[in-house]
Amino acid sequence: MHMGKLLITAGLAMATLGLVLKYAPWLVNWFGKLPGDIYIENANSRVFIPITSMILISLLLTLIANFWFRK
Repeated sequence: MHMGKLLITAGLAMATLGLVLKYAPWLVNWFGKLPGDIYIENANSRVFIPITSMILISLLLTLIANFWFRK
């Protein structure tokens, strides 16, 4: 029963993310453009390290998981 709830939640989250990316891409334009995100470009290579964006997403997912799995 618990695994079913997790799979349904993951499916709904992926479907929601897909709809947002398809029909409202301006809602995620901030990703990678926050202060603290590192972008280095040389003549032969590019390196992108979204440190601040990933910390923000991690905090958001932690809050969602804590509310979802609270007993």
